Amino acid sequence: MAPSAGHLRPGRYLAFFALIVVVLYALVFFTGSGKATPKLGIDLQGGTRVTLTARTPDGGQPTRDSLNQARQIIETRVNGIGVGGTEVVLDGNNIVITVPGEQGDEAKNLGRTAKLGIREVITSVPNTPAAPPSAPASGAPSVPATAPSKPAGGGGAAGAPAQQPPSPTPSAPAGGQNAGKNPIEEARAVRQAPALMPKDPKNQQETAAAQAAQQKALAALTCAPNVADPLEGNDLPNQPLVTCGDKDATKYVLGPEIIPGTEIANANSGYDQQRGQWIVDLSFKSAGGKTWGDFTSANVGKQAAFVLDTDVVSAPTVQNAILGGNTQITGKFTQTDAKNLADILKYGSLPLSFDSSDATTVSATLGYASLQAGLIAGAIGLAVVFVYCLFYYRLLGILTIWSLVLSGLLVYAVLVLLGRWIGYTLDLAGVAGLIIAIGITADSFVIYFERLKDEIREGRTFRSAVPRGWARARRTILASDAVSFLAAAILYIIAVGDVQGFAFTLGMSTVLDLVVVYLVTHPLVAMVSTSKSKFLSNPRNLGLGAVQKLGSQRKSTRPAPGRRANVKEA
Repeated sequence: MAPSAGHLRPGRYLAFFALIVVVLYALVFFTGSGKATPKLGIDLQGGTRVTLTARTPDGGQPTRDSLNQARQIIETRVNGIGVGGTEVVLDGNNIVITVPGEQGDEAKNLGRTAKLGIREVITSVPNTPAAPPSAPASGAPSVPATAPSKPAGGGGAAGAPAQQPPSPTPSAPAGGQNAGKNPIEEARAVRQAPALMPKDPKNQQETAAAQAAQQKALAALTCAPNVADPLEGNDLPNQPLVTCGDKDATKYVLGPEIIPGTEIANANSGYDQQRGQWIVDLSFKSAGGKTWGDFTSANVGKQAAFVLDTDVVSAPTVQNAILGGNTQITGKFTQTDAKNLADILKYGSLPLSFDSSDATTVSATLGYASLQAGLIAGAIGLAVVFVYCLFYYRLLGILTIWSLVLSGLLVYAVLVLLGRWIGYTLDLAGVAGLIIAIGITADSFVIYFERLKDEIREGRTFRSAVPRGWARARRTILASDAVSFLAAAILYIIAVGDVQGFAFTLGMSTVLDLVVVYLVTHPLVAMVSTSKSKFLSNPRNLGLGAVQKLGSQRKSTRPAPGRRANVKEA
């Protein structure tokens, strides 16, 4: 037998719900920033989203470990340069960097491979200006750098002004990319051929052959902006390298790598008062410092190239031996350029090279318009539910509206706290999930109220119908919400990107729907059923007049207990 409504003690349920709301909003206002605003995605507040697609030398799929390592390094770079609110997530074989607000320019540099190496300059020639090719050509980076010049003093390997590091635009190999061939391997065959350097420098025949190979590689190299370089981040450190520098003004032939970027212990930007320019100070680890000291001691008067992602950012002439494990990279850097380069070098190179396959920027105005449209859509959905409930259920409809308002308060507080604790951002897809959740919550009320009508049609009073109707309705509500939550969970697991935001808000709202139905809606209906107010207990005011009349008619036509209906025999 179902318990009576009076045994429910609805006050306790409502008090417990009120305690939950008070605790949540105490956390909202008295923890973290104290601002009662959820964290919004770039489609609602404006910002930049950059999608990086991994490239491997063999053209195969990158390993999950290398992708995770790249994501962690990019996150470290984000923390180091202080870009607030940025998110770095894996999306299949892509890494998606999301930067809210007006800090989008920072995101475009976070995916640089930042593979630094120091190489000896074998030779360099001016680049003959040419129009950029209409299609990528085989083997040529075209990243800006400036012509090498001798440093003003002998304190470090300070070179001439270099490219601006945030804007590398290397070109692809000259000669075209044949379908079915790996462009990285093609570029290596031309620009990193072992024949570019003689095995024995004293052998005139080998030297002549190497010089001929160098001239051929230099002639095939096209230095032009706005084209991709397949060797960016994929050059072989133990082989020579033909590449560009000086803002595509110079072509270089470089020897094998002398010191890899992994030997950098620290990097900091600063301003050189003597030269009047921004510089990057490097500190090597012990092995790297010794190698650098030995090289500069043996190669005074020669050039050493600092190569970042196959681009020569600086090619200073060694003035004297540089001991102690410290040196400098100089160039026409702005303060931001120098800081970005130092931060990238400080936190290490990525294990993979990446192409920026997509970069989306949403203005703050468009984001506000999207947010406004989402709020209007939600308001319209709520208004339609309110009108339906008031027309069909009358006072019970008011209880529905009140339950929806309390559900909204609960959802809002949870969104604010999730944004603060786990970095969850509410986007347009999430708003769509919340709007659909309004229907799911209202559906729970409809199930409950229709069960009440079923009980009243059987001839029961409203007071006795409440506990019986709830006992039958809660099983249906649990089953319905379980299906909705399961669908949202599966969608969240198998989906990526914005669809996950939709699934997350849908699943969260479904769980909170159960909290509201159990702790608010049912206790309020039970309180109304036991009320001594004639207005509240009048079935007409509850939208139950018609079903109560039908129940009374059915009850009056039933035979009394113990009596048999008269049957006329033929």
